[in-house]
Amino acid sequence: MNMKKKAVIFLADGMADDPQESLGGKTPLEYAHTPGMDEIASRGVNGSFLTLPPNLPTSSDVANMSVLGFQPEHNYPGRGPIEAVSQGIELGPDDVAWRCNLVYVSDDDVLRDFSAGHIENDDAAKLIAALKEEFDSPQLTFHSGVSYRNLLVLHGKMFSDKVNYFKPDSSQDLPLAELRLSPADDSVEARYTVEFLRDLEERTAAFLAEHPLNKDRQAPANRIWPWSPGHAPALQSFSERYQGRSGAVISAVDVIKGLGKCSKMEVIDVPGATGFLDTNYQGKVDAALKAIEEHDLVYIHVEAIDECSHLGDLDKKLQAITDFDAKIVVPVLNALRDKNVNFAVLPDHPVPIKLRQHTTTPVPLAICGPDFEADDVKSFSEQLAPGGKLGLLRKEELIRKLLGL
Repeated sequence: MNMKKKAVIFLADGMADDPQESLGGKTPLEYAHTPGMDEIASRGVNGSFLTLPPNLPTSSDVANMSVLGFQPEHNYPGRGPIEAVSQGIELGPDDVAWRCNLVYVSDDDVLRDFSAGHIENDDAAKLIAALKEEFDSPQLTFHSGVSYRNLLVLHGKMFSDKVNYFKPDSSQDLPLAELRLSPADDSVEARYTVEFLRDLEERTAAFLAEHPLNKDRQAPANRIWPWSPGHAPALQSFSERYQGRSGAVISAVDVIKGLGKCSKMEVIDVPGATGFLDTNYQGKVDAALKAIEEHDLVYIHVEAIDECSHLGDLDKKLQAITDFDAKIVVPVLNALRDKNVNFAVLPDHPVPIKLRQHTTTPVPLAICGPDFEADDVKSFSEQLAPGGKLGLLRKEELIRKLLGL
């Protein structure tokens, strides 16, 4: 008899937070109406997960690598190359891929918005196309992504990925003078890369300032922001790591899709998945229910909560959490209620509303399914989950528990 376990992971990007005075001392997760997540917590076991190991960037690529058990401590390639894989960009041995945000910088040279007002996909694509036409060369190529999330690839042995950078969504309202790229080692290549990019940033800023699409925008996309560089990644496949099991990834954003492709999971594209509040929730549910028939693990990633957290918008964060529960968790739970499927829910990292940036606190985790006996925790929250029977999980422990390995 085939006793292989199946599992669904509900990944709520950036959901964890701190207690809010305006919410009566509750966190947004505790305050929001979340019957689906609460059911997982009450039916199963609770604990926490260390998603952001020390001495690594506090970013979603690192956190989601941790949740999937790919040990970023040893395998982290940088965000740029992960997203390049998602876009099907083949990186040569001398290519350095950078995530390249379109951002808004105010007239007083302060980074005001890491997303240029969550620029629409069509407008962002037109701006990147214009940058390509004006600046692409044998040394550099721009690549369009989703909204503000784009890529820059530098070509040649003269370039290095050993560059210190500032993560834009952690640097809002800071002056550019405090956020400059700098060499991370003493190599000629690192120094040249910094000089090259500083010059490119200034030239593209002058170009973007004059582009018609930026004329009437409240937060014009008037600057590029290269960060998290690296060379072509080489991750072990999901199947190799987990004894022949297969997995599928459902997400709107290139960083998660890239992790799926790097590890040879099936990456399922959902039309209308935007990475924000207007995403196609039903499409993700339909894709997940089909995928669990064919795969052992389905990873459903929702980005909107993270985006609202970086905006510092509590009302939108509450809406995003409520939507995640009502439009993703509840329908999937209901559809698979009588199946032999384990479920897990967790954020990838906290984004406290007051800080508007990621923190390294372990995230709450709840697991339920046929093999998990319930503990005493009755609702899902940052404050209650760590008191459950699971304790603190790390590395591959979550996936192995869910798949019975």
